[in-house]
Amino acid sequence: MLYKLLVNLRSGVFMLQIDGFWVENPNLVKPEILQHLQSRFKLIEVMYKHCSFYKNKHCNLFKAEILQHLQYVGGIWSRVLDSKYGGWRNLYEEGRAGHQSLWWKDLKQTVNSAQHGDIVYNNMRWKIVGGDKVRLWEDKWNQQQQPLAKRYPRLYQISTQQNQTIRHMGQHMQSGWEWQFLWRRPLFENEIESAVNFLKDIEGIHIQQQGSDEWEWLGDQTRVYSTRSAYNLILEASKGGQQQDWSKELWKIKIPSKISVFAWRLIEDRLPTRMNLHRRQVQLQDLRCPFCREAVEVASHLFFHCVFIQPIWWESMSWLNLQTAFPLGPKQNFLQHIFIQAEGLRSKRWRYWWMVVTWAIWKTRNRVLFSNAEFDANRLFDEAVFWTWTWLRHFEKHFSTHLNQWASNISQGFIM
Repeated sequence: MLYKLLVNLRSGVFMLQIDGFWVENPNLVKPEILQHLQSRFKLIEVMYKHCSFYKNKHCNLFKAEILQHLQYVGGIWSRVLDSKYGGWRNLYEEGRAGHQSLWWKDLKQTVNSAQHGDIVYNNMRWKIVGGDKVRLWEDKWNQQQQPLAKRYPRLYQISTQQNQTIRHMGQHMQSGWEWQFLWRRPLFENEIESAVNFLKDIEGIHIQQQGSDEWEWLGDQTRVYSTRSAYNLILEASKGGQQQDWSKELWKIKIPSKISVFAWRLIEDRLPTRMNLHRRQVQLQDLRCPFCREAVEVASHLFFHCVFIQPIWWESMSWLNLQTAFPLGPKQNFLQHIFIQAEGLRSKRWRYWWMVVTWAIWKTRNRVLFSNAEFDANRLFDEAVFWTWTWLRHFEKHFSTHLNQWASNISQGFIM
């Protein structure tokens, strides 16, 4: 309910913006838009009280979705949040809590928490374009791992340009950008070395006369913030050491080496899916999934969430009488699969099954793309059954089940 509410709100905001009223008649339409959003904000705050009470996973999605909208600089949603709360900066700064809504205070608490806040903060930084938004001393920008104010505290203390954007700390000359630093006093001798290092850190900044500074999200290769990437980062951190153990679990499985390498590439999102090829600047006319022809072909969709593939996983889970939601990404799906607890489960065979199904999906995908074959779910399933049987013959002692018997009673093969 809460997630749908936010999606509906986003659609309403974008619809108003797309209609062009804001641009054509800003003085006339702006109060109407603000009044519309204010009424929706009240509804969100009521719903968010329930979200804070139950503390379920949808609350995390809600918070992540709010963060996603903050990146749309210039959009109505972003401009209202910036006007009402101070936008991104207010999330990391102390303010009067009495003037903040319940869900904004909760979001701010999450961002500044020791567990999840560092994950968000460490994966955000400014990309300097025109220097109109980035504060030179206080913000983390480009390749800097920490603000200059923390790296050079003595210089920061004597600067008279604290909290100033880059654009106000210099000017464009015919020869290029020229810095104009102002200090409270002359530098002491023991501050000269810090000043030299400081100048080295900023000498590579290219300030353009046109353009506006942008946020970069390091949690995704596209450098654009998304709810999914933030959710995956927080999920990995919440799993702690277990998330780092997936590779150990993978390499312990006795299967042909090429399948192990394939599984590793799948989990690390290194397979040449259409989206990955597009990110590597490979020109493709069609990025859609070759099975359903609807969604973009990314690993999570191709192997787990495509409508042509999901029935295979549902059938597999039914053998164990389990009903569960599929995680977002391959890594989480692999971990969920290998750590499933079910009475009488043959865990080694169950791990084989994840390998053979994903491998069969990839082989089927390549036949459809490069041999103009039709998607055949029965063939895909039969190949997975056969490869599982083949591996068990080679790697499991005392396995003597005939192929026909194994195929006709496949569900019994995973339960003692």
